[in-house]
Amino acid sequence: MKYLVRILFLIVVGFVAFGYFYKNNGNNEGDKWIGIGVLILAFVLMPVFIYHRYRNKKLKDFELNFNLKEEEDTENQ
Repeated sequence: MKYLVRILFLIVVGFVAFGYFYKNNGNNEGDKWIGIGVLILAFVLMPVFIYHRYRNKKLKDFELNFNLKEEEDTENQ
């Protein structure tokens, strides 16, 4: 999974770099390549990265969970 994220990142960087290179050479097709890179980043790389990072985590540890009744009791004392 780690290698898939890295390969996808390199592909995105390649698309964007090729698009800027193509655009700076006077061709208007560079925007298309930059857009493809951004779409891959947003719809493929980000979900794969988020899944990879939170695959084996306990999400209950990251919740902010408190009881308002307990807070009211501590304020009255």
